[in-house]
Amino acid sequence: MDFGNVLTAMVTPFDVHGEIDFEKTDELIEHLLKNGSDGLVVAGTTGESPTLTNEEKQSLFRHIVKTVNGRVPVIAGTGSNDTAASMSLTKEAEFSGVDGIMLVTPYYNKPNPKGLYSHFETIANATALPVMLYNVPGRTAVKMDADTIIQLSHINNIVAVKEASGDLNQVVDIIQQTSRDFRIYSGEDNITLPMLSVGADGVVSVAAHIVGTNLQTMVHAYQSGDVNKSASIHRHLLPLMNGLFNQPSPAPVKAALRMNGIDVGSVRLPLVELTESEKEALKNVMIE
Repeated sequence: MDFGNVLTAMVTPFDVHGEIDFEKTDELIEHLLKNGSDGLVVAGTTGESPTLTNEEKQSLFRHIVKTVNGRVPVIAGTGSNDTAASMSLTKEAEFSGVDGIMLVTPYYNKPNPKGLYSHFETIANATALPVMLYNVPGRTAVKMDADTIIQLSHINNIVAVKEASGDLNQVVDIIQQTSRDFRIYSGEDNITLPMLSVGADGVVSVAAHIVGTNLQTMVHAYQSGDVNKSASIHRHLLPLMNGLFNQPSPAPVKAALRMNGIDVGSVRLPLVELTESEKEALKNVMIE
């Protein structure tokens, strides 16, 4: 399945009491769809999945599917470090009508390659939905190697990987040894263009909340052969991409959205709001 070029790893809007604000969620969805998002990834790390209950995630899935109404793919983050729990949430997500699921590598328990393969195989076999793998060793303390991803790509409904290992050699190996319809997405905004240059298909982006249209232009320029234009856009966006991760995400991008007039509320503990000086630094980057 082709999810598109620029997918937004969507924040979860909260009200003043820290509960999910579905009205703000609708506003955010319309903003993203008008500004370059080909698809939405819901209840991933940027959506503060570690602090969302399963009931909250299911409510989000149902609500966003209804609001989007088929305009773009909705991909549900249903991965965890508990295979049985991920299977259960995946089945609930499928019932809610999402278009695909994203499965992060199991964190904390640090499985070996055989365990990783069995984990993803078991969940994929329990659903008819297309599956995007998510390799993010900086958050999970386990790096899924290229061989494991290549083996998993042979499972019919495992169709993509969000690669946030920062290892371009690994990305090349995956591209070289998977079928052309297996999609590779950058999981880090700041290496999207380098990943495109070795054959990746796009990005699952945090920065797309703010500069989604610019990211679309960059990707399309590269794909159409205008490398100089895409490189110029990349250089222009890079300070903002980095600024959105100067503090634990999604606190900076939520602050940036508020600066742009889209109030998505605060973050849940253990994350905290930006300080006034951090907000000022982010504002200056956005102005530039």
